[in-house]
Amino acid sequence: MKIFVKFLCMVLAVSLITFSPNFAGAGEVTGTVKFEGAVPKFREIKMDADPICLSKHGSKVFPDTLVLGEGNTMKNVFVYVKDGIFDNKFTPPAEPVVISQTGCMYEPHIIGLMVGQPLKILNPDGTLHNVHALSKVNPEFNLAMPKFRREATQVFGKPEFMFPLKCDVHPWMSAWISVMDNPFFAITGINGEFRISNLPKGNFHIVAWHEKLGTLSEDIVITGGNEEKINFVFSKP
Repeated sequence: MKIFVKFLCMVLAVSLITFSPNFAGAGEVTGTVKFEGAVPKFREIKMDADPICLSKHGSKVFPDTLVLGEGNTMKNVFVYVKDGIFDNKFTPPAEPVVISQTGCMYEPHIIGLMVGQPLKILNPDGTLHNVHALSKVNPEFNLAMPKFRREATQVFGKPEFMFPLKCDVHPWMSAWISVMDNPFFAITGINGEFRISNLPKGNFHIVAWHEKLGTLSEDIVITGGNEEKINFVFSKP
């Protein structure tokens, strides 16, 4: 009996993580995001005010505002389906999205999660942090995390696009959170690549968002099982 209960719990856990339906003939959109033009220079972050922060780094630290890979591929671009979403209700995954205050920097810098999905906040630094979410639709929270508080969890009850997260103790710390009502979004890594899968047949408006460079968009058509490719190119205004 105990083995059966354990197996049933495992099945339920998997079913919670599988949060988007399998559409017949589903397609996907893939692509790469790049930056062109002269790369702006950012001022070095000075962490001298907190020796613990300073001790976590062996070299200079710069803001995560514009992080480029080989060939000027862009990290931290949020790509999502803005228009064309159907009336389906999507169950959020039970698995939390994790953000860590590592070396007195937020990692990752851009977060996407669904309504009702837990956000797990970690503090491995051994120093005081203050997690301040400047949300407008969801209740704003201001959470103190002393060095002995290593973990906290927050859940957002409503969709809300891109609001900032900051630390009131270390003013250079910043991140962005988007709470979505569907799973059709992706965040680029250092290679600039993104993939949004399991899109049903239909017309969709795909948007790439960057915190400083604004948005780029393109329309696609999913006819059934096809892969549409988009290459977004941002430039300094």
